[in-house]
Amino acid sequence: MTITVFSHARIVDPSRGIDEIGTVVVEGKKIAAAGKSALNQGTPEGATVIDCTGRTIMPGLVDSRVFIGEPGAEHRETIASASVAAAAGGVTSIIMMPDTDPVIDDVALVEFVLRTARDTAAVNVFPAAAITRGLAGKEMTEFGLMREAGAVAFTDGRHTVSSSLVMRRALTYARDFGAVVAHETQDASLASAGVMNEGLYASWLGLPGIPREAELIPLERDLALARLTRGAYHAAKISTAMSADAIRRAKADGASVTAGIAIHNLALNENDVGEYRTFFRLMPPLRGEEDRLAMVEALKDGTIDLIASSHDPQDVDTKRLPFADAAAGAVGVETLLSVALRLHHNGDLPLSRLVEVLSTAPARLFGLPGGTLKPGAPADLVVVDLDEPWIVSEAGIRSRSKNTCFEGARLQGRVLQTVVAGRTVFTA
Repeated sequence: MTITVFSHARIVDPSRGIDEIGTVVVEGKKIAAAGKSALNQGTPEGATVIDCTGRTIMPGLVDSRVFIGEPGAEHRETIASASVAAAAGGVTSIIMMPDTDPVIDDVALVEFVLRTARDTAAVNVFPAAAITRGLAGKEMTEFGLMREAGAVAFTDGRHTVSSSLVMRRALTYARDFGAVVAHETQDASLASAGVMNEGLYASWLGLPGIPREAELIPLERDLALARLTRGAYHAAKISTAMSADAIRRAKADGASVTAGIAIHNLALNENDVGEYRTFFRLMPPLRGEEDRLAMVEALKDGTIDLIASSHDPQDVDTKRLPFADAAAGAVGVETLLSVALRLHHNGDLPLSRLVEVLSTAPARLFGLPGGTLKPGAPADLVVVDLDEPWIVSEAGIRSRSKNTCFEGARLQGRVLQTVVAGRTVFTA
């Protein structure tokens, strides 16, 4: 059995409340010890020792919202290419959305994802299954069978379930199978043809806007249904202060409710759209600065439970178009950690809270192995230089699609090594 010792590292493990200088010992596929007292018995004989002085070791990131083209749009992204990009970003587990062709709405497709990931992926890939057949919002899928086959959550991906009855049933069934319903909320008729945040800036650009209420109204309905059914509900991507207030109230009521946010809505605002830059055409749209600051506060006080990349590869054919015609979405799994570290470097969030919302909390929420460095856990970890500066370039992006919001951005903090089940899958 191979033994690797990472010595003299700053170890940040929110699952155990640890932030200290120490050692991580990996034996085979598991973590044997992690902390300042990890080498009380001395260095194991035959171990490979890696000096991590000045480096930080944290549990591998768990990205709960990743869109992948396979099956059906492999030219945009495959499970293999997404996993390579994830490894480069320090992400050791991804939850794959069901927005594929065909949709992940039956057992065969869940098994296809798991089989393909096992054969080709560098990181752990967990499929989320569709709530409704074909993501059409009408007929529910077989929750029990797909849960048994390995689906870790139920979501209609980019789509919002408009039927309150279907959502009530989904929450009830998911509760009975111990699963989470993760939902993006946007009222289609209220959003209408909107393509960016409704406000003065949209008016200046002459673009139709999406009001904040388009997110809030279906979210309020879902929260009421979560209270009614006692099902586990996850608001997958909130972006407004009003939504955060609604989540706060639901949590105070004792509802089984959690919330996530896309990294873009924490790091950017509507002004970044600039002069019709389609890589900033996102869903939910980039909001005003006051909403972005409210999201940071909600993350700080625990209203928002996790950060996701919302990695959504789009190719030239769907992005190099007039802003209103371009597809929404951006790649993000590769830059997730480095962009999130802005919140640490500018003093908005302590590092332990940042690691919690990027790793420990999503693993706990969706019942996944990982998110911890405790002995016996899978050896999924990442070695980071928190201060190394780097510039995002299109040439350096490993995803098959290059539609990043952060091209040319100067970031501080870089992944040096990513380990999955004891095996190094990325080295800078």
